[in-house]
Amino acid sequence: MARFLVVLDVDSTLIEDEVIELLATEAGAGDRVAEITFRAMNGELDFEQSLRERVATLAGLPESVFDEVRSRITITRGVPELVAAVQDAGGRVAVVSGGFHEVIDPIAEELGLDHWRANRLEVADGRLTGGVIPPVVDAEAKARALREWAEAAGLPLSQTVAVGDGANDLPMMAICGLAVGFDAKAPVRDEANVLLDERDLSMLLPLLGLRR
Repeated sequence: MARFLVVLDVDSTLIEDEVIELLATEAGAGDRVAEITFRAMNGELDFEQSLRERVATLAGLPESVFDEVRSRITITRGVPELVAAVQDAGGRVAVVSGGFHEVIDPIAEELGLDHWRANRLEVADGRLTGGVIPPVVDAEAKARALREWAEAAGLPLSQTVAVGDGANDLPMMAICGLAVGFDAKAPVRDEANVLLDERDLSMLLPLLGLRR
């Protein structure tokens, strides 16, 4: 049985980037999408509606854009150390994202994560359609994923940790044992148990009783 479960958001948490903005830049819509993302992460817009609006700007991009964008992603400092220390201590590390499997899958595999879940973009004839394949991973889906992975590990929710920065992380932070705001937006700063403002995820280890 795992000792605890750490679930992280991806965009601007596990990685330094917002994948939807990188994709939108390739479509010439980077500034518009960045503004929508900012408002969604601050809780000003419905997440699913804002996601569909942002994804619609990607219509027509070639499937090869995933490799192009993946090559520009930066893993947040301290992530490999966090994953190794948690797993060595008998814990599990997972990520759940409003972002996209097409970019996250190789990263999760490389880091050796235990679980991951994200949205999937619709592709037809080698090009993005501008649609998302349901079901959409929204705020409530993030909470369901944390609960599901905890149950699979035989863990009570009190032994789970949720780490995120935006409004769509709040439902999973509300049910976990320890909610950590990572360089967080205003709504998360009000609700998190702990705030980490230095962009180094190994700073989480002392909170888990693990050495940094």
